[in-house]
Amino acid sequence: MKAEEQLDALRREIDAIDSSIHDLLMQRTDVVEKVRDLKRPYRIKIRPAREAEILYRLVSEHKGPFPKRELVRMWRELIVATLSMEGPFSVAVHMPEDGSGVWDLARDQYGSFTPMTAHVSARRVIEAVRSQQATVGVLPLPRRDDADPWWRHLAAEDRDAPRIIARLPFTGPGGGMGAEALAICPVAQEPTGRDCTYVAIEAEEQIGLVRLGSALEGAGLPCAYTASWHDDEEPGRWLYLAEVTVYLAPDDRRIKRLLEDIALAGARSIHLGGYAKPLEPWELEVEASRGLSKAADKTARKGTAAKTRKTSP
Repeated sequence: MKAEEQLDALRREIDAIDSSIHDLLMQRTDVVEKVRDLKRPYRIKIRPAREAEILYRLVSEHKGPFPKRELVRMWRELIVATLSMEGPFSVAVHMPEDGSGVWDLARDQYGSFTPMTAHVSARRVIEAVRSQQATVGVLPLPRRDDADPWWRHLAAEDRDAPRIIARLPFTGPGGGMGAEALAICPVAQEPTGRDCTYVAIEAEEQIGLVRLGSALEGAGLPCAYTASWHDDEEPGRWLYLAEVTVYLAPDDRRIKRLLEDIALAGARSIHLGGYAKPLEPWELEVEASRGLSKAADKTARKGTAAKTRKTSP
């Protein structure tokens, strides 16, 4: 068989597979419509933990040389497309005048055709989400040198207060341009088995980050990040932020122990939400290098191993 005939046969095979994929996509959409009907009473339809669990599972099941970052991007588009079928869906994005925004991260996570608005003020992003002018807000990671950190505006316990729901990019920092962000929405955090949680501590006196770190450790809460905020015009109010590397429910006994260890009258905690941890670099590795067949990749790996044995002392 000539090469052109072989190509034609392979293209017909690809077309048949594409048709099968499309049939399954339409079948999946039929099921999504049933889910939509059941979720009509819900004020907000998004389920970040469910989205993360889908991607964890699919990435772990994936075989072959198709790149996993692109696989995740395809599924993110599918997830958001079906989510938008359940009701209005839009995103507010922090885009300060210096251009150090997170627009691309928001677009990658929430779809190519989702309505998105840019806001110079982080406070405006939060207000847009609180009032549901936007379903989701995307803000840069907290930094200790922020003079007016945006996370302090989440430290409220009312029903409409936005909560942290995701960390971007889901494929990890290596998948983007180094920028990272958090997404917010007024939905409660749900556990996936691999989560981080943000907690705010409000006190009438200064605690200090060292003391807070010790209290977190004593409460059995592994901590990845802490920050503080204080307004001189409010001398009796200190706010602290802690990111712990476990799922933490609002009524978790470890929070009670944390407040006991801090041992300050009037100290209280406010659950700020959390996120399913982004995929690790090793999870995104492919079986064969792009552009190489499995056999060629296997040969290359054997050559590398032999060279290593020769050069090892």
